Amino acid sequence: MLVVNAGRTSYMECWALQQSLLEYRLAGESPDLLLMTEHDHVYTIGTAGGEDHLLWQGDDLKNRGITVVRTDRGGDITYHGPGQLVVYPILDLHGYYLDLHRYLRDLEETVLRTLRRFGIRGERVPGYTGVWVAGEKICAIGVRSRRWVTMHGLALNVNTDLEFYRGIIPCGIFERGVTSMREILGHPLSLGEVGACLAEAFEGVFGVVPAPAGDREVNVSIGEEACPCP
Repeated sequence: MLVVNAGRTSYMECWALQQSLLEYRLAGESPDLLLMTEHDHVYTIGTAGGEDHLLWQGDDLKNRGITVVRTDRGGDITYHGPGQLVVYPILDLHGYYLDLHRYLRDLEETVLRTLRRFGIRGERVPGYTGVWVAGEKICAIGVRSRRWVTMHGLALNVNTDLEFYRGIIPCGIFERGVTSMREILGHPLSLGEVGACLAEAFEGVFGVVPAPAGDREVNVSIGEEACPCP
């Protein structure tokens, strides 16, 4: 299992990178990997969503530097931005199980274990996908698969500016709020440290063997042609 660090990216550039990595995985030319990034401000609308849950329009979006993207992941509308850890697993589920519902639950378990490392008690809410703390959402999850190879994934609010959630009805859920690790703990955290803990939790949940220490993480420069990871 490789961890690919793309740094801070625009959503569209990283979406294109995901698509390239998925093609390589389908062809058997790259291993399973976790693509980690931090996006510029963006609202993304999934296949189950519509613009009726987008509250800010026109100048409200322009003045805050927010783009709006319709994407092919599952779910409704959500926010990505600085301070948020976004993780896109590119996995061939033939090596695990052919069950997307179980896959979603395992992504939730990965986040629950990560939060516990920082003394935060996360929870599931029946009927909803994602992870919550005291009834407020801390992690959104939306995925897509092609021939059982996955893309898209999860967005964990680490140091996220929660003000940007005022511009949407997150995931179309009216009755619940959102939170972040920083909001709960009262201080900012290192995205790198949280990302490392999440990768370790992922390996434990999915039973994968990490790459050797010196080869485990690969830095990818967005804008360069994507190529099979070593």
